[in-house]
Formats: sequence, structure tokens, C-alpha cells
Amino acid sequence: MKKIGFLSFGHWSDHPSYLARTAGDTLLQSIDLAVAAEEIGLDGAYFRVHHFARQLASPFPLLSAIGAKTSKIEIGTGVIDMRYENPLYMVEDAGAADLISGGRLQLGISRGSPEQVIEGWRHFGFAPKEGQNDADMGREKALEFLDKLKGQGFAQPNPNPMFPNPPGLLRLEPYSDGLRERIWWGAASNATAVWAAENGMNLQSSTLKFDENGKPFHIQQAEQIRLYKDAWKKAGHERDARVSVSRSIFALVNDQDRYYFGQQGKGADSFGYIEPTQRAVFGKSYAAEPDQLIRELAQDEAIQEADTILLTIPNTLGVDYNIHVLSAILEHVAPALGWR
Repeated sequence: MKKIGFLSFGHWSDHPSYLARTAGDTLLQSIDLAVAAEEIGLDGAYFRVHHFARQLASPFPLLSAIGAKTSKIEIGTGVIDMRYENPLYMVEDAGAADLISGGRLQLGISRGSPEQVIEGWRHFGFAPKEGQNDADMGREKALEFLDKLKGQGFAQPNPNPMFPNPPGLLRLEPYSDGLRERIWWGAASNATAVWAAENGMNLQSSTLKFDENGKPFHIQQAEQIRLYKDAWKKAGHERDARVSVSRSIFALVNDQDRYYFGQQGKGADSFGYIEPTQRAVFGKSYAAEPDQLIRELAQDEAIQEADTILLTIPNTLGVDYNIHVLSAILEHVAPALGWR
């Protein structure tokens, strides 16, 4: 049994074949998609966060809107780039969104990926401290975010406040109990997966990771997950860890599917550079008739290690088609693999 969610990159462009041509289109369709996904029994609605791009950026208004219009589906990100964030303000935004949703937020955070502009976080007023790099800054902000989510007071109250204060140091409000345990770290390396476990975060592993030994993507990712689980056990956390993997999976059940994705399933893993000195391995897309898809996915070691699968979707093709894509996986693929 696995939880199955979708992961939307939230693209838009004024392209004649796109149904999401503006930011407004993408935001409103994202809400509709989450509502429809809940109706067909999907477990999660997750969204990427990118800055300076025609994609979804500030996530909390969208997560709050989805939380207000749904009742069961998990709502998350994959991932928020902590280099751009004020951790304290983010605690307030996240607390509000989680309370609106009734405690269904599953926030993926990370150092972030290469962005559209050079050192974009500097435009947001942030810079690494002396001796730090941007990755250090992102992890430091993540730890501060986690600490403040505990709800412990840390700020000295004004002796003459506008409104009466409770006794003692003040915490950030609104506070949402349990949210601290629903934070995920998007890890691109084995070392950061271990670091996430040590700091009590769930693990998100996407469709790429740093190439650490030249093995196929799903094997490297499975190794990463096992290292994470071992580190979690050694850390002595009282709750169980959760692990998600992202995949591009398309069951070809009609001519439209074959037209859009018939060639994608013929690909393979690829190796390349996402940063000048960092080689990465990119996982292949899965696209085939359901029987063949089931056989291929059964051999994916990382999927076997995870408890949650996030299906990347072509959001620009509109809500109806994406619900068809997700429904096809739920109906024709998931039961045979024991996901349902």
C-alpha cells in the first residue's frame, strides 16, 4: 500500500496548445485539479516552487485555497527553496495554511535547484554569511524554520503591549501543532538524505540526484533511501519516517495518450550537469501500455523502498486530461503493483 500524489511544476505560457496560458490559469486550475484529484481518491497534491520563472512561486496562498476547498487530500510542496525564505515569516504562513487545511500540509523544503537568474536569493535580500555558501545558508534557514515550528517561546514581550500577552516568552502565531513532523527535505545527495534523517525530516527524492557511483538512477536512489532509513533509526526518532519518490509515469490507454507520450517510454536514464561541477543522473520516464508499465515499474528499486509516489503531471494540458492521466494509473497500474 502506497500513498499516490501528483506533483505539478505549475508552468504557463501563451502557447496555442496550452490550456494554462497565464499565471491566473495555472493557479485556478491547480485548485480545481486538487479538488478533482481528491474526488478520484488520490492521496496528495504537491507543487513545485521556482522564482523568476513562469511557474508557481509563492506557495502558501495556493496551499491555503486548496485546503479550504478540500477535506482529505494531503497538500504539499516539492520543494520550497530555503535560500529565498525568511524562516520566521514562513512559520507564520505555514501555520496559517496548515490550520486552514485541518493539519494536512506536507511541506517539502530544500536548498533548492539552479535558478533562472544568477544568485536570485540576493534580490530577496539574503546572502550567505562569511565562510558560508548558498547551500549552507539554505540548510541553516531550514534548521531555524524547524526550530520555530516547535512552538516554544523565544521573543521577549513588550512590557507595554497593545494587547495582553500570555506569561513568558512569545512564540510565532498562528501555531499549528504537528506541522513540525510533516516537513520533508528534498535531498539530491546521500549525505543530505542522512542529514535530513538526523534532523527529523521526511525524505523527498525526485527524478534526479547527484551521480555518486555511476549506477542506474533507481538503484542509486534506492541506496540513498536505505542510508536515510538507517540514519533515521540511529537518530532514535519516536515516529516513523516517510519517503517519497517522484516519477513521470503515463499509462497509454487511448490514442491521445499515445500521441502525447508514446515516445517517452523509449528513453533511458541520462547523465549530465545541473551545476558546473556537479554531475547528476536523471531518471527515465515511464510510458507504455498498462501491462508493460506494470512489469517495468516492478523492477524500480527506489519505488519499492518508498511509501509515497508523486506522479509528475503535464499541467499545461489542463485539468480534465490530467485527471485522466492520474485515473489511468489508479485504475490500470496501481492495484497490480500493490499500491492500492
